[in-house]
Amino acid sequence: MRVATVITLFLLALIQAAGSEPLPIRGLHLMAPKPADVPLLVRFIREVLPKEGANTLVIEVNYRFAYTKHPEVIDPDPLSREDVASVVAAARQAGVRLIPQINLLGHQSWAKTTHGLLRSHPEFDETPGKYPGNEGIYCRSYCPLHPQVHGVIFDLIDELMEAFAADTFHGGMDEVFILADESCPRCRGRLPADLFAGEVRAVRDHLARSGRKLWIWGDRLLDGAASGAGKWEASFNGTWTAIDRIPRDVLICDWHYEKAVPGAAFFAMHGFDVVSSPWRKPEVALAQIDMLRTMRERANAAVASRAQGLLQTTWGDSGDFMRACFGQPSRNEKLNEALRCFRAAFQRLRE
Repeated sequence: MRVATVITLFLLALIQAAGSEPLPIRGLHLMAPKPADVPLLVRFIREVLPKEGANTLVIEVNYRFAYTKHPEVIDPDPLSREDVASVVAAARQAGVRLIPQINLLGHQSWAKTTHGLLRSHPEFDETPGKYPGNEGIYCRSYCPLHPQVHGVIFDLIDELMEAFAADTFHGGMDEVFILADESCPRCRGRLPADLFAGEVRAVRDHLARSGRKLWIWGDRLLDGAASGAGKWEASFNGTWTAIDRIPRDVLICDWHYEKAVPGAAFFAMHGFDVVSSPWRKPEVALAQIDMLRTMRERANAAVASRAQGLLQTTWGDSGDFMRACFGQPSRNEKLNEALRCFRAAFQRLRE
């Protein structure tokens, strides 16, 4: 056999071997369950996640935890410390990494409901006194420059991280449409990118002081016009220029639900570890996985190593999602679609 042929076969074998290596992060994002569904979550962690090959679970808690330092922010159906302890024990047994989440900056309301932080601390609102009943806006934001806001937020983060025995925190920060508002006495006249970058850095630096890491959603760091990703999956209010002022040890969760936008490659080229995040469309999830694998196989070593994996989202009642997983379809068809996407994606990840 010619030497050139041997070399070619050897290189092909290396590529195939690299392609067969599992992506480091194979995760699922769930909303925090109702307390009555905690035993179901324990079962789900022990039985479903190992079977699917999942090794990471992000639980979006927000203000639904029995916080002791700031009990005024607690929203209905909070998880107790005992609830969380049972989830932590199940995750350890299953070899699953737990990452708690509080959605920071934006998403401080939904429809007519204002969530715990701004309900109990209206002085933190970016638009004080405006939009009664939350009419005319998507979601409220807190003011990142309020002198007391971080004292409260950091206490909540620390308490949640301690309860979850976690080394990584997900700070959300997606779909922030209200920022640098003219009604805010501190933020008006400032650039949205400066405020966004400053908030990411503030949270990241707080976590770093105790050796912990930060994850965020990536939409505010993409140029909505240039990427073609639109105003939801990317930014039209100038926050995207913040990308060069954010520490590179922040992991970006690059979510795209309708098309497989190559955002993962963009973030990796900017020096960030990145995971792709699909939702309801299996074809999008599979295309994202293929792009991640191509990066890991063909890009230079620095960029390849930053393509960390997948974080499947669900966006609905986690109890309904888990019951659907165990054979009881949800009346929410979007949750059933998310389940089909989850199964298709993790089957591809196991291949």
